[in-house]
Amino acid sequence: MSARLKIHVKKGDMVVAISGADSGKAGKVLQVMPKSDSAIVEGLNYVKKHMRKSQDNPNGGIIDREAPIHVSNLKKQDGGTQAKAPRKKVTKKGDGAK
Repeated sequence: MSARLKIHVKKGDMVVAISGADSGKAGKVLQVMPKSDSAIVEGLNYVKKHMRKSQDNPNGGIIDREAPIHVSNLKKQDGGTQAKAPRKKVTKKGDGAK
């Protein structure tokens, strides 16, 4: 049995991704899934899904859709501020030239 996280986001909140490929991007929470500690956020974590031909989708094909992202990779966005750019890595300079 795994320990559950306290879900700090709820449906309708504006959040910012703090890690991963979409870090620094903001979006609105569309759905929260407490059992898997994840959320679906509008405009974040797009994946390609192959769709079979059907009556609803007669052509089939590949579509882009949002996939769940773990809530530990999200933080609530402040009311008036825009999404901040991700932090830059700090690198140590080598001792090559003295």
